[in-house]
Amino acid sequence: MMIRTAIADDHPMVINGVREMLANCAHITLTNTYLCGSALLEGLKQEVPDVLLLDFQLPDKTGDELAHTILKSHPDLAILTLTNFEHALYVNMMLNIGARGYLLKNTDQPTLIKAIETVHAGHLFIAPQMQAQMQKQPAQAVRKTASHFALTPREKDILKLIVGACSNQEIAEQLHLSLRTVENYRLNLSLKLEAKNTAALIRKALELGLAVG
Repeated sequence: MMIRTAIADDHPMVINGVREMLANCAHITLTNTYLCGSALLEGLKQEVPDVLLLDFQLPDKTGDELAHTILKSHPDLAILTLTNFEHALYVNMMLNIGARGYLLKNTDQPTLIKAIETVHAGHLFIAPQMQAQMQKQPAQAVRKTASHFALTPREKDILKLIVGACSNQEIAEQLHLSLRTVENYRLNLSLKLEAKNTAALIRKALELGLAVG
């Protein structure tokens, strides 16, 4: 059986690397490639693959946002997260949304092929490098952590600007919000990330990759 696979990633080198890895694989074909989330959503209206390799950080949308949206319309689509983030938080976040796997971008060809075959068969696949890390944390604790740090799109926008050293007033002007609204968002971010000051907030954001993209 041919496994129709698509990939959404904003780095052509990654797409070309995946294409090359699958070139001589008789039962897996790369049907479509997308450089951003909006292109992916439009493409899925025309053709739905069996497996979707989904980058966690696309220019316009994050992988968790996209997976949530896509699975509402295509619940049987096997989503395989593709990322550089080696943190149990992100693994559990994507699995909770409905993705079937988590693959790191430094994976080798045999692992890529095995991951695609595994999620297509309806099973979960976790990158070997991540399995030990996942075992260190009880599933319940990881789920709580993932939920705790889950940010809304607006919170992510504000956090990126905070990391970029913007003041509350500058953030308000850029996002067309009131100063009080920005202050409330900043307080909520500090509570979610358990940061006592701006320096701690920025450090936690960078450590968790929440201000990327």
